[in-house]
This record gives sequence, C-alpha cells and structure tokens, in this order.
Amino acid sequence: MRLDLSPIVELNRAVAVGMARTPADGLAVIDAIVALGQLEQYHLLHAARADLLRRDQRMVEAASAYRTSIALSSNDIERAYLQRRLAEVIAVV
Repeated sequence: MRLDLSPIVELNRAVAVGMARTPADGLAVIDAIVALGQLEQYHLLHAARADLLRRDQRMVEAASAYRTSIALSSNDIERAYLQRRLAEVIAVV
C-alpha cells in the first residue's frame, strides 16, 4: 500500500520534525514544500516557518515570515496572535 501525503500533512510533519530534532530540520521540510509550489498562499505555512526561524534565532527572516502570514490570514484572532509574535521578534532584532 502506498501512502500519498498531502501538503498539509507534510507541513504538520515539518513542525513535528522541527520540534523533535532541530528547527533547521523542520525548515528543510518546509522548504521542500515551498519548492514544489505548494501552500504558498496558506498563512499557516508561513506561521510555522516563522516559528521555526525564531527558534533557530533567525529573527529577520522570522519577522518577514510573520508579516507574510499576517497578510494572508483572514482570521482576526490569528492575526492578533501573529502580530504579537512579530512584535516579540522585532524587539530582539
């Protein structure tokens, strides 16, 4: 039996890899998703990428990813959360 993983499942795997191993490992999985042209307009891909970048101390890149996620989100509560995270990252830069 062959299991085809959806891009969302792969994104979830990327987050798990980033938590279980290193943020860089999770980012590699996200980069592979992006390289295939998938989920580019999905705000949670950018939010997950931002969080892993933050955990990897790459604050300038994290800020950019948070901004992209905020721009793509249509949920006010999610946007407010992402804006708080962005402010935390900017405070460090």
